[in-house]
Amino acid sequence: MEYETTDVVICGCGPTGAMLSAYLGKMNISNIVLEKGAEITTDPRGIALDEDGIRLLQGAGLYSSVYSEIGTCMHKFKFIGGKDPVLDKRAFIEMDYGTTEGGTGHVGFICHKQPALERCLRDAMASSKYCDLRSGCEVTSLSEDEQGTICQYRDVKGQEHQIRSRFFIGADGKTGFTRKQYLEPRGILMEQAHQSFYEETWVALNWKINLPNEKTHPDFPLWRLGYTPEQVYDLFFPLNFRFICNPNRPSVCGRFGLPSDRLWRFEFVVQNGEDGDEMAKPEMIKKVVFPYITHPGKRYGTFRSLRIAFKFFGRGHSGSLPEAATDGLMAELYFVVTQPTSSRRKSTVGGQGIASGFRDAVSLAWRLALLCRIQPKTPDFHKRVLKAWYEERKQQLEKSLASTIENGKFVTEGNPLKIFMRNVYLWFVQLVPSWRHELSLGRRKEGLVRYDHSPGMPFIPEHNGGLCLPQVYCRSAQSSNAEVCFTDDVIFRPGKAGLFQLLVYVRKFEEVASAREAMLDIDDLSHGEIRADEATFLVEDMAGAPYKIDHDVFRLAPGEEFAQSKLCANRPKPEFYDPFYLRKALKGRRFTIVRPDRFIFASCNSTEDLRTIARAAASHVEG
Repeated sequence: MEYETTDVVICGCGPTGAMLSAYLGKMNISNIVLEKGAEITTDPRGIALDEDGIRLLQGAGLYSSVYSEIGTCMHKFKFIGGKDPVLDKRAFIEMDYGTTEGGTGHVGFICHKQPALERCLRDAMASSKYCDLRSGCEVTSLSEDEQGTICQYRDVKGQEHQIRSRFFIGADGKTGFTRKQYLEPRGILMEQAHQSFYEETWVALNWKINLPNEKTHPDFPLWRLGYTPEQVYDLFFPLNFRFICNPNRPSVCGRFGLPSDRLWRFEFVVQNGEDGDEMAKPEMIKKVVFPYITHPGKRYGTFRSLRIAFKFFGRGHSGSLPEAATDGLMAELYFVVTQPTSSRRKSTVGGQGIASGFRDAVSLAWRLALLCRIQPKTPDFHKRVLKAWYEERKQQLEKSLASTIENGKFVTEGNPLKIFMRNVYLWFVQLVPSWRHELSLGRRKEGLVRYDHSPGMPFIPEHNGGLCLPQVYCRSAQSSNAEVCFTDDVIFRPGKAGLFQLLVYVRKFEEVASAREAMLDIDDLSHGEIRADEATFLVEDMAGAPYKIDHDVFRLAPGEEFAQSKLCANRPKPEFYDPFYLRKALKGRRFTIVRPDRFIFASCNSTEDLRTIARAAASHVEG
């Protein structure tokens, strides 16, 4: 059988595999993606994506689709307590993820529709001649030799094919070929990643809400009170996500996808002694969920009696949205277990949630690009590069897991004394405005990720390396009518050849000339992986600038300009945005070498230090 050849084979085209393929395509690395499914799944499984995930979608060229096709800002997370099934009660704490305070220029979270997300990622793949998606193809065997891997797969017609590649990446999940038929037979198993082990079984429900009206539900009493269909929808399925800290049955609910999709998620915990499959059946779902979308008749002041969806709740007391107004998309049993990929690894992409998978993929993509571009001088170079990827990602995953575990315990707490003490503490803290604002930041108060250094990691800690580079808004200095941009999009603008990029941040325009002089020999020092002609200049104060300005010079753009730009369409205005966030994170340093995954390799001020860090960057990429 003849071999087809490519640089990278990716097994699985879920969000992680698709993101990896898209970024490899941007780096001109040929890749073939083998996906078992014939079509994109219709189940909206994951629904939340944090600002890192939004930023990485932006890097894949998909920002214009984020709020037009993929999802909507999640705004506030409302934590409500008590045992009564009421969604609109006052929250004991709110986290506002609609603001722009996390250092990425984006809101804290969007609630997305996964099928739309995956379709957009596949569109990004299709736009590159280096990406080749093959659906309906099942991997049947995998072997390795000194040149790389040999993958055999069966196509949609049942024909067998073989591909030789330098790298094979498993992105097909915990039940896919890579784990079940390749890793586990070799003793590479999942292991517990965090000391505070957390495990729960949840039932997840996704509903598509069909707006009721006077024609479809003529007997629904709220029409007589003048309510519109949209107002009824807002009453029963309110904005913002609710974390229902009910000690009897912890739950989470909220809207997701585009507003026009009218999708609603409700998740609830399966208690000890309950059968998960039974709890996912319609009759049990009615018992758990419908009380939350049932309102007392006295709330509206006119009902003597009202027949609701499934039964009478007593004369003159209750009412709920008619059953026919909801269309069940999914009632799925799933398990939340904080276990990532084992440290015994074969370069398998994994992660907890879509955003973590995105970070895994983008962090791996530039390393694969590096390994495909060079001929290593040392035999263990591949191993060192991939080990550094694993060590960095393990750090961030452990931090994310710790946060997830604490949030899970927060919502599922059942001890009355602990609940009382928690509520008293939070009430007291929120009496102070600055403390209340800090609470509203949620996980963002910890700031952007910074890796702890260990030998072999590609950054210089004493030069501010290992920090995720903040992103702000900017405009080309060439024209007063230039459009507002994200700084990532100009630093990593298309057509650049260097793997690492150089950002030059200056306070005044008059500093640009001396900065250019300091960069004259950087191409040679970095062996071409950092190029002076690809540098990006970001200037705070353009006073004294000449009429004609080079194309690589950009000025900071305030939040007000972003709010008026097309980038702000369908998303909140950038509240609490700090245009000087980047300068503060760089600690006033002028030169910054940035890795493709948006992490700082090193920052410095002097010409001599710039030469030093350029040489160090070359040592990490020359093999």
